[in-house]
Amino acid sequence: MPFCEVAKHQTSLDGDSSSSSIGTKIFYKTYGHGPTKALLIIGLAGTHDSWGPQINGLTGAERYNDDDEDQIRAVDQSSSDSEYGGDGIQVCAFDNRGMGRSSVPTKKSEYTTKIMAKDAIALMDHLGWRKAHIFGHSMGAMIACKLAALVPDRVLSLALLNVTGGGFECLPKFDSRTISVAIRFLKAKTPEQRATVDLDTHYTKVNDEEQTRNLDSSREILFVTAGTHMMFISDLQEYLDEQVGSSTRRAILYQEYVKGISSTGMQSSHGFDGQVNACWTHKMTRTEIELIRSAGFLVSVIHGRHDIIAQIYHARRLAKKLQPVARMVDLHGGHLVSHERTEEVFLLSEIEIWHDSTIALWNGDCSALEIIVNQALCELISASEKKLSPHVWTNFSKDSSCKYPHPVSVSVVLVMGLLTYDPCVVAPPGNNTFKIKSNKAKQTLL
Repeated sequence: MPFCEVAKHQTSLDGDSSSSSIGTKIFYKTYGHGPTKALLIIGLAGTHDSWGPQINGLTGAERYNDDDEDQIRAVDQSSSDSEYGGDGIQVCAFDNRGMGRSSVPTKKSEYTTKIMAKDAIALMDHLGWRKAHIFGHSMGAMIACKLAALVPDRVLSLALLNVTGGGFECLPKFDSRTISVAIRFLKAKTPEQRATVDLDTHYTKVNDEEQTRNLDSSREILFVTAGTHMMFISDLQEYLDEQVGSSTRRAILYQEYVKGISSTGMQSSHGFDGQVNACWTHKMTRTEIELIRSAGFLVSVIHGRHDIIAQIYHARRLAKKLQPVARMVDLHGGHLVSHERTEEVFLLSEIEIWHDSTIALWNGDCSALEIIVNQALCELISASEKKLSPHVWTNFSKDSSCKYPHPVSVSVVLVMGLLTYDPCVVAPPGNNTFKIKSNKAKQTLL
């Protein structure tokens, strides 16, 4: 099985001792082949398998590469010094220390986001990767931030999914639902119990949210699906209750979760306590923020608006601190927004948008667009390879009256066949319409 022995590849970065890495092994898998590399860092209590939709979307691979490490490294090393262009992408996903098949140190002090970032850097060295796109989710996004600050010259781009800060910023939103989930999580002792609580933690409860909006029923159109079918909010089911064949998505995912947890085993108390410690002690200093800002690579901060674990407020704050290189991508989804609706087919088109914070979906409210995460990640990779200017990439502005005056190319859902927008919209001179790039979308609309 592919393991990286951290101590063999790790050098002492910024004078820190590497004693916490002696004997530590990191389990990983690679998928796909190509000159472009992407390292995926998962969050607390997650394993490499959690990146399934992104691995498939980025590489098209249905299974991981051959376990022969020598063969894997030979392929990677032969292309590590080549230009990061051309076709093909190779992805690596791994289990953080304290989870899955990776080593489980017994001391809390051996778990910090900085130590775990050094694990990831050692893995890049093990693979022979000189540079890579770094994508992190939740705690993995905290680790990704540390990695980017430690070795900014090795980062091609940085995607932070459902990220938050350390300390009190790790605390979830306090309401009856979150408290109930937290209690059930702590009491879960079997894969079945853990799977049940994970499902309620990871995904959006659409009905609960929409019931509080008191929408005008005459303007409830949410999006147009592939073809011409319009979906209304009143028809929108809770994600987990949607029918997939003869079963609900909840039933299918439940079986997958139980299988996944059973294959790796329940996280040990040492691993859980250690990873919690890593989250709690995490902090990005001003110096580290500046190292990322000045490094020259682009950043996407991608977040689910209805995440009950990592509050979006903190993600927005981080994105603003990372200006001018960061773009904030605000999606309809929960903590595992990267999994929600990734396999559904929407009528998507690339559009150049001049907008305030978001496009109104109903009743004139500014509401974030539901963007498939894979598309956002691909756009980040593409923009990085094209060396897009940060001032073009970002959707933040110093102008407080209109936060996003720059054109931003994103995939959007079309509303009522039209795009409604905020009065703050400023169109280019002589152009008061949105530009649809996709010929397929144009044909469908016409």
